[in-house]
Amino acid sequence: MRKFVRFLMIIMTAVAGALLLTTPAHAASGDWSQPIVTLGTSLTASQKEGTISTLTSPLNGANYSTITITGDTLVKYLNPSGSTFTSASGVWSSAAVQKTSSGSGINVQILNYNGKNNITQITADQYKNAALTAGVTDANIYVTSAVPIDGSGALAGVYAAFAQNGDALNQKQVTAAQNEMGTLNDINQANKGKDGYSDAQLNNAVAGAKEEMAQKGSNITTGDITTIVNNQITKNNLGNVINNNQKQQIINILVQIRDSGALNSSSFKEQASKVMSDIQDNAKSIFNKLNTQENRNLFQKVMDAIGQFFQNVWNQIVGLFK
Repeated sequence: MRKFVRFLMIIMTAVAGALLLTTPAHAASGDWSQPIVTLGTSLTASQKEGTISTLTSPLNGANYSTITITGDTLVKYLNPSGSTFTSASGVWSSAAVQKTSSGSGINVQILNYNGKNNITQITADQYKNAALTAGVTDANIYVTSAVPIDGSGALAGVYAAFAQNGDALNQKQVTAAQNEMGTLNDINQANKGKDGYSDAQLNNAVAGAKEEMAQKGSNITTGDITTIVNNQITKNNLGNVINNNQKQQIINILVQIRDSGALNSSSFKEQASKVMSDIQDNAKSIFNKLNTQENRNLFQKVMDAIGQFFQNVWNQIVGLFK
């Protein structure tokens, strides 16, 4: 009997050892012992050197690892949202991803390359909102490009960096994030330069809507989302800028975010709140004007008018049965 028990223990030990040896190194989730620098595959040797220097400057000498972002990476992460990248697509925009302490939120900085911002389309606030939707939590993200480019490659790099470290993001959320970023970028381009409009206001409204959605949970109705969007647009003083078509586009992307499962995350509300706070801190001159007593009173008047409208409708319905 003792021999049998000893034999069994030897077999179990051997099996356990074999499992340890055959388990891939990346199977352990969340190995963020050092930042990851993503490098576009189209960079020349000198551009790669300059990109690494730019992206690692905020890391204060921390060790880092690198991964290369190719056309195949763009196809994998971006094409499900309707993009048409191919394996031969060039990639120049790059990013550094550094995980931070729990509850610190998502921080994004677009860094100048040789004194120039070469990210021509995507703003830092759009990156923040997209990262939030995709499921990124508590991270410093630094973005740059050696040549003028829209910046899609950098965001694909962020997704790839999380996958590399065992924190693969939900593809439905990534697709929703890409659609969101495209929609907000289109709205931003259409309204750029208009009085009373800024990209910060738009992205703050969307982040605020996400926070409110998270409070209601994944069963939130489309009607609730519509009400939230209307309130956030008014709250951010965009009622005279965002047209009905653009408002419906925002509602549509938020419905997709709900359907992607993003609201199931226990940290989504907290991360959305952090994004809002970060946006407002970085655009204090804009939000200080919005937060005057006059504007708060105007918002309250609008909400009171909406409430009174529904109260009048209810009174008329009740009156029919008297």
